[in-house]
Amino acid sequence: MEPDCRPEPFEYPPVDLDSVEYLTPFGLMTGSHVTPVDHQYFQNFKEPDLQIDVYSPADGRVVSMQHFGTPVSENPTGVVDDFRLVIEHTCTVSSIFIHITELSDRLRDEAPEIGQYSSVDISVTAGEKIGWFTKNVDYNLVDLDYVTDGLIDPSSYVREPWKIHVPDTFDYFLPEIGAQMKSLSLRTEEPRGGVFTHDIDGRMVGNWFEEGTDGYQGVDQDRYWGGHLALAYNHIDPSTLVISIGTFVDQSRQFAVLGNAPDPASISVATGPVIYELVEWDYWVGQERWDRMTWAEGIEAVPADSVHGSVLLQLLDDRTLLMETFPGVGRSGAIEFTPAAKRFTR
Repeated sequence: MEPDCRPEPFEYPPVDLDSVEYLTPFGLMTGSHVTPVDHQYFQNFKEPDLQIDVYSPADGRVVSMQHFGTPVSENPTGVVDDFRLVIEHTCTVSSIFIHITELSDRLRDEAPEIGQYSSVDISVTAGEKIGWFTKNVDYNLVDLDYVTDGLIDPSSYVREPWKIHVPDTFDYFLPEIGAQMKSLSLRTEEPRGGVFTHDIDGRMVGNWFEEGTDGYQGVDQDRYWGGHLALAYNHIDPSTLVISIGTFVDQSRQFAVLGNAPDPASISVATGPVIYELVEWDYWVGQERWDRMTWAEGIEAVPADSVHGSVLLQLLDDRTLLMETFPGVGRSGAIEFTPAAKRFTR
């Protein structure tokens, strides 16, 4: 008989929810996270020294431990010292935690040295404290029986193959726990847990990878995201378009669009070349800027007016995109493809 891999609803949250200020939903694009992220963040920046408990949400086995030593960013400085854990709950369902600051005594005894990774086999029980974090911890679930339809070519994600198996987190917990997590989310539009998959075949929207860079894997492992590109929507306010570029001049950048149009979900091969003028954005709640530290309802991402440059894009076929950036040049400048243009695929 095939084993029953369907989990019962998880009876414990992944962290002490009463100590969390808010949950950042799926889909954030920032810095080296050029494509929308596949995990949520439990955060409390208002109390940076508060140690927040991390739990195993169900029985399982810790099968992977990674001890981070160097930040993954454009300009890494200093040293980080925290952990990534993978807990297998059933034969198909796992939890992934990133940036656990300290491990419980039992897990710490098995932890690899800083900068190292190890495969382990450590049983944990539902609700067991496995460590704690300060400020921020990343979390997602992986269900191998679930396959997203918003990432067109799964073979592009061999670097992080779990991406195509990340479901809505809230659905896996007891209703009261799922409801509490949902209430902490900064996003008020459904799905409250966020969206990180936007690909539509034959449309410009979604993730793209520079031709010849092996998809999400990248070529330069110190900047594997350098060939990434995403045309997607703000993770908190999905009414705002975001263009996330792996290399704009010499670093990754995320921009809103002057006029917030056209919607890349409407752009096909027949549309021809499209110019987006790139601007920054800020978050507002009513008439006040959001402080980015306090939970708030109805946060809006509002594009600015000052143009930092433009990007010229054209779908050559349903899965090939031509792109060229023009830093410091607005629509009124001379914008047309040159030999510097790059081709992207899914």
